[in-house]
Amino acid sequence: MALLKSDVLVAGGGLAGIVTALELLRAGKRVALVDRDTPGRFGGLALWAFGGMALVGTPLQARRKIIDTPEIGLRDWMRFGELDPADLHATAWARHYVEHSRTDVHDWLLAHGIKFMPAVNWVERGRDGDGNSVPRYHVVWGTSRELARRMIAALREAGANGNLVLLHGHRVTALETADGRMAGALAIDEGTGREVRIDAPVVVLATGGLNGGHAEARRNWPADRPRPATMLNGAHPYADGAMHHAAETLGARIVRAGEMWNYAAGFPHPFPHFDGHGLSAIPCKSALWLDHTGRRIGPEPLVTGFDTHWLCQRVAEQEKPWTWHLLNWRIAAKEFAISGAEHNPRIRDQQFLRFLKETLLGNHRLVRQMQRESAHFLVGDTLAGLADQMNALTCSHDIAPATLQATADAFDANFAPGTNPEGDLQVRRILHARQWGPDRLRTCKPAPLQQPGAGPYIAIHMQLVTRKSLGGLRTDLHSRVLDATHAPIPGLYCVGEAAGFGGGGACGKRSLEGTFLPGCILTARAAARAIVTGA
Repeated sequence: MALLKSDVLVAGGGLAGIVTALELLRAGKRVALVDRDTPGRFGGLALWAFGGMALVGTPLQARRKIIDTPEIGLRDWMRFGELDPADLHATAWARHYVEHSRTDVHDWLLAHGIKFMPAVNWVERGRDGDGNSVPRYHVVWGTSRELARRMIAALREAGANGNLVLLHGHRVTALETADGRMAGALAIDEGTGREVRIDAPVVVLATGGLNGGHAEARRNWPADRPRPATMLNGAHPYADGAMHHAAETLGARIVRAGEMWNYAAGFPHPFPHFDGHGLSAIPCKSALWLDHTGRRIGPEPLVTGFDTHWLCQRVAEQEKPWTWHLLNWRIAAKEFAISGAEHNPRIRDQQFLRFLKETLLGNHRLVRQMQRESAHFLVGDTLAGLADQMNALTCSHDIAPATLQATADAFDANFAPGTNPEGDLQVRRILHARQWGPDRLRTCKPAPLQQPGAGPYIAIHMQLVTRKSLGGLRTDLHSRVLDATHAPIPGLYCVGEAAGFGGGGACGKRSLEGTFLPGCILTARAAARAIVTGA
């Protein structure tokens, strides 16, 4: 068995683990960072994610005349997340986030050369205006892949003096204590089977959430909420909760394990990175969201951008574990998108002119790519022909062509002469979204689905896709792991998704969206400060 000695052991090589290690190295600490993945996938989900961040009171908001303050942000956060004010740790982290996202995330990233796109987006508005009351969703120019790469480069530079030991392809198997405090951990090289003991008086868990595997996700699923028979996986497969349970044996508490941030509209990755890998589509606001029979889900239509948590519950309660999005090429070219770095190459590769062209003229490239690569993205010249393709994909006769036609006709009737289209709630929500400039660029003006020249028709076969754990190990504002009496376990810290982005669940039941990457940075920097100062 090999032996390593270090001041701090960081378990997990995602964004939270990398930032923790970076800050510790800059303070002169010796750090061993154990990452289960390969060197090429160092960075975890941050390598794949889109890079959206909910930030409060930034100069970019001020330039857009958006008035946003920590008080406004906390009001939105507490209301939309339905946080329990008696949960002191979760609410303390929520307050810390809105008060420090500008300085400790936005300004800190700018100092590392990270730039943000000029538009501030308005997401998770709430079905009744109870979500983000102002736009605050900032997008990293280069996606979070650029963020991860810059953080990794900074980490290597800070550790160039020999204070950093990076163990890729290693899995922590056990936490060790001595005399009532942390003493390090055991790890195994998953390639060779060789064991390594890392002696360290401080251990930081940055191992991601609980839902990398569906067995754990299903075990934690709230009994009072609908759960689909099948789901896709958009989480990191190594985020299996093993270290959560290892910490439990030391007295730690897992809280809100059943609170999750999932997506209602996913489809299988055409070239999956792991079993069950799903892509999360950003649903087109103008698409009709249908059940397995081709009927529009209602009576309140499903429209993205307002309440993802509610959308997931509506999809989960359907008779069959899939839904359909019905749209036309006009809508898809302007609105269809897939979350993540992989399918946003213009942003990822910082190709501004090409990005601008696709935004203004339509992203026909992505629509054609999905038509070519995905069996779940169907294109047809007629609704009857499309119904045949939909039934063939599901090996069923669920959708009668006449039913699909009637669904389209009923929606299009809203635009008949003498009719007010705003009588349809989906149309009203689209018009509401289009009042904000960035949304107007990416959202079609309401029109009949069967509008001449808007075809061909498109049907996308969608499933719920799991993503983030909103619960995790209970921590204080120093990212120290707490026991059942709320006392810190000496030497044990937890950051990022493993800590429920702070406190064991700072977001509550739903997120304002874009709180995850900043939550990783804030909890990581708090842990590093506490370790360095001895808090």
